[in-house]
Amino acid sequence: MAADDGRPTKRLRQDGPVKMLMATCTAPVNIAVIKYWGKRDEQLLLPINSSLSATLHQDQLHAKTTVAISEDFSEDRIWLNGTEEDIGNKRLQNCFREIRVRAQSKNPDDPRVSMKIRVCSENNFPTAAGLASSAAGYACLVAALAEVFGVADTELSSIARVGSGSACRSIYGGWVRWTLGERDDGVDSIASQVAPADHWPEMQILVFVVNAGKKSVSSSSGMQTSVKTSALIDHRAKVVVPQRMKDIEAAILAKDFDAFGRITIQDSNQFHAVCLDTYPPIFYMNDVSKSIVGVLSRYNAHAGKVKAAYTFDAGPNCVVYCLKSDVDEILSLVHTYVVILGVVPWIASRIFCAIRVHRYFPPTTEPEDGKGYYRGITSAPPATPLPESIKTAVAVEPQPNSIRYVLHTEPGPGPIAVKDPAASLLDESGLPKH
Repeated sequence: MAADDGRPTKRLRQDGPVKMLMATCTAPVNIAVIKYWGKRDEQLLLPINSSLSATLHQDQLHAKTTVAISEDFSEDRIWLNGTEEDIGNKRLQNCFREIRVRAQSKNPDDPRVSMKIRVCSENNFPTAAGLASSAAGYACLVAALAEVFGVADTELSSIARVGSGSACRSIYGGWVRWTLGERDDGVDSIASQVAPADHWPEMQILVFVVNAGKKSVSSSSGMQTSVKTSALIDHRAKVVVPQRMKDIEAAILAKDFDAFGRITIQDSNQFHAVCLDTYPPIFYMNDVSKSIVGVLSRYNAHAGKVKAAYTFDAGPNCVVYCLKSDVDEILSLVHTYVVILGVVPWIASRIFCAIRVHRYFPPTTEPEDGKGYYRGITSAPPATPLPESIKTAVAVEPQPNSIRYVLHTEPGPGPIAVKDPAASLLDESGLPKH
């Protein structure tokens, strides 16, 4: 289990007297409500602005990583989602270097420092699709490395940052800030917890997966271009974000959803405005993303307050923060009662006569992976029909098959050490089990 502050607890499996050390961890995705976009140091991955995120529960989204070190290994190797990857990846080597430096600083004669590393990692969600896969992956890698090298939890945030900037936020559970910092060496650019996962139990998170494919412009490349060419990014970093950080932290601590939601939406909009202001422009959102924004904006306007706080990272997938009491209505916003006899056989076989189907973004086929349209905490269509007044207020044309699936989750803990040796992704020789 994770520690109270969201950091991983320690556990280590040793096969023989330092012959091989192995550890397995899982780590979460985080979704920023105040976005990190732009770096002031490309080597240390130091941001031009502070950011704040929620750590998503690992029951729904997580990376899983096994790390092994041995005096018998002749070289470092890594496997990601079943494929061996380039071990020379610069950011990966940064993490290896930092871990070894920290371990050696505690014990110059530590034999582990000279051992080669084997890593096997997998995600239970799409990689490079704007769902913070790199944050979860590097946080998980660093948590597992820390166990085998005996590095303290308090050092993990700064180590994860050199792998993927936002990974430093996935080291903690709940609500997490990543402080900009002022020092050139980045020592003060670290993450810390604003509030634990259970601080706001009513908070829920819906992920509308529009496209699970790899994005055309990586976050790293996009940031570099924005910093060089956007006229808006400097004003955002120096003027807008500092105040928003104060305001949203206050809203989280006070559990003021209307204020939280407004800031979340505004920051997402501004982030994508910066992307559009970049030359050449970067388009992470697609037409479906924009349609979702329109539907949710009309819904919030009809409610007279923010009930569905949307945010988009560097990808087309929509993340909606909402309160538990509004989940069913928000799902019903895109699903309502219609008669579908004879229209789609797989739907008709499930419910006779009438069924809730996606009204504005209707699915007419099962998701290709066969895992169902509703996933996570909610695994069935919404139970409440959408009121006619909301249908009238939203009033848009349906877009069949535009949302792949819906994932329902909530804030959760930071990295977790997996105690069961059978859960290891590497076998006793340090090779992938699958």
